[in-house]
Amino acid sequence: MTQPRLESVYAPSEEVVAREIEGELIIVPLAAGIGDLEDEIYTLNTTGRAIWARLNGRTSLAQIAAALQTEYDAPPGAIERDVLGLTAELLRRKMLVEVLSA
Repeated sequence: MTQPRLESVYAPSEEVVAREIEGELIIVPLAAGIGDLEDEIYTLNTTGRAIWARLNGRTSLAQIAAALQTEYDAPPGAIERDVLGLTAELLRRKMLVEVLSA
């Protein structure tokens, strides 16, 4: 599988639904074969929710990392690694689709 790139743009798959329940963002596959069988429901922490909210099919990962840099006190490289890491995991689970490749 191709690794995500900062210049690329991603959006949630139409095969998942995300809902906030009791302060947690939960992503649930709508079809069999999406996600891992042992872990069909995927939850995101605060940082993950901030990234997910920006994965809108119009904003590149670099733009998402730059926006998060203004909100979180962390080194730019750390934020970029978090964005790329979560994106890679969500792609692996088929919860994201690539809209625009760099």
